[in-house]
Amino acid sequence: FTKNVESEVSVLVFSRFVDSQEMDSTVTDRRDEPHTDFIYCCGAATEVLKFGSCHLQSGHKVLFLIIPGNPGVVGFYRTFMQTIHSMFGYSHPVWAVSHAGHCVPPVSMDMVEDASSAAENDVFGLNGQIEHKLAFIRKHVPIETSLVLVGHSIGCYIILEIMKRNPELKVLKAVMLFPTIERMAQTPQGKVMTPVLCRMRYVAYLPLFLLSLLPESLKTSLIKLVFGGIRSLDHFVLQPTVGLLSGDSAANAMYMGAQEMREVLERDNTTIKNNLNKLIFYYGAPDHWCPVQFFHDIKRDFPHGDFRLCENGFRHAFVLDAGREVARMVVEWIRGDLRT
Repeated sequence: FTKNVESEVSVLVFSRFVDSQEMDSTVTDRRDEPHTDFIYCCGAATEVLKFGSCHLQSGHKVLFLIIPGNPGVVGFYRTFMQTIHSMFGYSHPVWAVSHAGHCVPPVSMDMVEDASSAAENDVFGLNGQIEHKLAFIRKHVPIETSLVLVGHSIGCYIILEIMKRNPELKVLKAVMLFPTIERMAQTPQGKVMTPVLCRMRYVAYLPLFLLSLLPESLKTSLIKLVFGGIRSLDHFVLQPTVGLLSGDSAANAMYMGAQEMREVLERDNTTIKNNLNKLIFYYGAPDHWCPVQFFHDIKRDFPHGDFRLCENGFRHAFVLDAGREVARMVVEWIRGDLRT
């Protein structure tokens, strides 16, 4: 990824050729190019994908922060993030922070700074990932900045925990996309994956290791073959998927997944009640990780909440082919809350 450049010269030159309201579809605004940072957070390698400001200073009013699903690879959300960034006129930075260890760090970085500390704090586990996000916010987000948190899948569970553990955060809105916040092991997909992740996980490590030895071109061909049935596949998801085949990233994702099956049990009604006016939930109709019954249950328990059921047939992993469409919906839902 190239660095985001917003110099006066580039804007002036660009504006001479295209009107900002009638931009030709073949021209890409340079503000649409993200910046990628690799940092250590809680001692674990972390990838941060950024549209807009790369460093927040005091005075930044709003930050969109994306908390991914599992695997927590930020590259999957590139189109989704770019759409949000552009639809708000590039006025609000949009960042996504990977889960600890779910990225391929540069050769100059190890996956962990201190292996013993990482193991002691279980940084790759579900609780460790929650503390990882809290630590990232404490270090990189000014205290006066208002947050729009956008979670996907297990990222929604993490957001509820963030709001519970640090109620002082200035959360303007929290958007929960395809939320896996309860009874994960009891869902149709959970019943299939629980024995795989909890009892057979180590069996998968050998094929993952063998796949990691393949040339990049062959990995890409395999991924294209797997995704061949998706007509409108977002080509930006190919390279992040190839990165998952590095071995360590996928193994860390599976480890976290095993804990999700064991620990995501009852819905946190107290935190939802305490933050109901800030929360927007979007449930998938054909979602095997979160059955429609869960939507009806939570809507019954919180009749004044903002709960929406997908009418477009979007898959749970919406980033594969509907990142732009879902982003447009999110913008429309919260546009009024960001008007000053």
